[in-house]
Amino acid sequence: MSHHYSGVDFGFPLGDARLDYCDLYAFPKPEDPNKSILIMDVHPSKALPEGYTTTEAFAPEAIYELRIDTDGDLVADITYQFRFSPSGNGAQTATVRRVEGGEGGGGKAIIEDAPVSTGAEAPLSQAGEYRFFAGWRSDPFFYDAGGALNDFQFTGDDFFADADICSMVLELPNRELGDGEVGLWHRTMIPADDGNWTQVERGARAQLVPFLVPNEEKDAYVGSEPADDARFIDVLAHSLEHIGGYSPEEATRVAGTLLPDIIRYDPKRPIAYPDNGRLLTDDVGDSNAAIFTNRKVTEDGVGPHNDLLAEFPYLGPPHENRTKT
Repeated sequence: MSHHYSGVDFGFPLGDARLDYCDLYAFPKPEDPNKSILIMDVHPSKALPEGYTTTEAFAPEAIYELRIDTDGDLVADITYQFRFSPSGNGAQTATVRRVEGGEGGGGKAIIEDAPVSTGAEAPLSQAGEYRFFAGWRSDPFFYDAGGALNDFQFTGDDFFADADICSMVLELPNRELGDGEVGLWHRTMIPADDGNWTQVERGARAQLVPFLVPNEEKDAYVGSEPADDARFIDVLAHSLEHIGGYSPEEATRVAGTLLPDIIRYDPKRPIAYPDNGRLLTDDVGDSNAAIFTNRKVTEDGVGPHNDLLAEFPYLGPPHENRTKT
């Protein structure tokens, strides 16, 4: 198979920023290690290389899912589904369902009519031992994106310092994840013409798709499942050869360490991305720069944001108030 490296592309699925997966975080609750915090960030407020996105946080026609593999076969055994109402007078509400098994609808609603935040407030919804937040927050991701687009010539300019993100934050007991290590990933689905659902976005590890998946392979990649990721090793390897100057053999080896595109998480082990979970302060940009450039560049000169919260929902308030008056 031959591939043409098309360069870094931060485009949105179907041109809709609301469908765009950004980051996935997983870590034990700081105040209670018997619970976990799972955060899915979608819909960035800023487009790359420039521009801004829509104010409606989540696409009401879409299903956002957190997929959980509990037995290591890269097939989801538990799914948390997040659906959102249309914006009525600028306001949305959320429903969270837990579905046992990899496919199929139904499941059990664990949170209903949760308010979606558009301002500084962070209203939480609670049902039993579950807590949930959805809405605009300050983007915790930190990275010199402009430097990355300029052949990894970093200047320490954090593109995300004033950016916002749409977050889904779920607190749950560890026992709801099973016993031991799980694999986590996100996917977004929209209605298909035949009445079923089409997967238009997925991911877990940050920056793989924009940097390493060429445009000609993007639809196939985001529409696939982690269990099929071995077929994309040579796709990523070709990009690594081009970006980092890897030999074909070394590029293939490194690509194999980046797939399957999941985050492994065991709340009983220390958190250390990409080996186990991901903290809001983990410097993913530096680790990826080292991988993408074959260690020619190892840091971008920016660090974690100072507006993170010590308590739920852990992400700081948004830089822009989008509440309609």
